Amino acid sequence: MEFVVEEGKLVNEDCSTLVLPALSIGNVGQLAVDLLVSSTGAERVGYLDDPNLLPCVGNDAYGPLPCGEIALPLEVYESSSIATTLAQQRSPVAKGMMIKFAENIANFAASSGKKHIIVLSSLDFQRLHNLDMSRGPQVYYLSNAESDGRDDHCERLGFGRLHEYDSEGRCWKYLSSVFEKNSVEELALPSEDELEDIDYYPSLPFAALFSAFKARGLKMTCLLCYCSEGDNIPEAFLLAEASSKLMGLTPDKFHGEGGKWQIPYSWKSMYGAPPDMSMF
Repeated sequence: MEFVVEEGKLVNEDCSTLVLPALSIGNVGQLAVDLLVSSTGAERVGYLDDPNLLPCVGNDAYGPLPCGEIALPLEVYESSSIATTLAQQRSPVAKGMMIKFAENIANFAASSGKKHIIVLSSLDFQRLHNLDMSRGPQVYYLSNAESDGRDDHCERLGFGRLHEYDSEGRCWKYLSSVFEKNSVEELALPSEDELEDIDYYPSLPFAALFSAFKARGLKMTCLLCYCSEGDNIPEAFLLAEASSKLMGLTPDKFHGEGGKWQIPYSWKSMYGAPPDMSMF
């Protein structure tokens, strides 16, 4: 993985927090990062070139007017006002290459001096067995602060620990053995026919990222929510707000009107043009 700095841009070494999505159902993590980039006024400083990402190209997602800038598969933004780097991933990882991609981005984070990594992602709503409607939408977390994934700060913020995390589970142990090179235990990933329900969570991209950053000794927090395919803008706000709470951001840091979230311009065409009402 190569970090390419845009011409004329300087990287701020004080941006010690890295926020990035892990692609999953509903693209909630990516939408949440869109919100954070747009609302904090983060500036693109470069991009990460990784052979394990599928190629893609698109229009600038944040500018109100065409300015000749194109969106690339993995872009790096910085917001000096909140001392945070945001990485936006716009294309999926090639099949079978998630381990290598996670290792590469963990190396990038470590070499660039990042102290805290926050991964935003989503989980399949059909996997949620204990639904408590009285609490409203719930944010779940997974941290490497404790061996069981618990983090006191996340608990104080009202996030729920991902109880499905089991560091001794076979797939979680496999991920640890892959990234911790000094592991004496040689483990194999179960075949698709052998996978069980409990293996769903460690099979997702956030789990590989979690294990990779953990192996590099970096402070790591995954913020997760359950959703289904469809309009997941509410879930994007949920994760963006959760990450801002985790980072201790106040509304005065946002560029939206009255210190509120600023909706990315690309969202205006997210679901196409409205129907022609003359048809009805």
